[in-house]
Amino acid sequence: MSAPSPEEGAGEPRPSILEALAARYGRAPVEIPPEADGVVRAMPVILRIERDPLPGRTALLEAAAQAALAVCVEPEPEWEEPLRRWVDGRIRKIARRARGAHWAAVQELPGVTVEVDGAQARALLPGPVDDVPKTVSRLQIGGTELPPDDPGPAGSPIIVLNPAVDMTLGKAAAQVGHASMILAAVRGWTTAPRFHVRRDPALWAEPAGTGVEVRDAGFTEVDPGTVTCRAW
Repeated sequence: MSAPSPEEGAGEPRPSILEALAARYGRAPVEIPPEADGVVRAMPVILRIERDPLPGRTALLEAAAQAALAVCVEPEPEWEEPLRRWVDGRIRKIARRARGAHWAAVQELPGVTVEVDGAQARALLPGPVDDVPKTVSRLQIGGTELPPDDPGPAGSPIIVLNPAVDMTLGKAAAQVGHASMILAAVRGWTTAPRFHVRRDPALWAEPAGTGVEVRDAGFTEVDPGTVTCRAW
């Protein structure tokens, strides 16, 4: 799937699922209130990490970013209501890892799998965090890290992780998923392109222009308000 240029999609209707994000991030980010119905929801993002061979860290993050957005811009009709409830609140994501039979099992759940350079991630339909299917709840959230790699020059669109902030693989996967959704929302994109993910101080120092940034709510790993990544 080819990535749209910044100009593409300008005259297209904005994806309805992302309208709340477009309104929220079309200006300076505002404080997001707790969910009106009191139900905390999250999108499970499953990272495929087999023992051998291990996937590339950057490719896995790129797959996660694209998969999270694909669920929102290419939804099945029955997904729209749970997606709206999730997007209207805080767009939490929880990354888990799977391999072998466990990876095969999550393919049966509603969601989208994306492969980038041999690395695979599957974003699932969001739902209440206290009512996660057993197929998902048995998967570990942390534990496996992947060595940094040097993927070479980035293309467009790009997500740059804050080089001053240390994040686990799972945390980074959630953050790039947020970034892909927010950028698509404010740009009005109706497809889920490949995002190039980098953690490069030089890129971080560049002006993002009409890009977006992700400020973390501070539930895990980083302080509230931390800018974890930018996308443009």
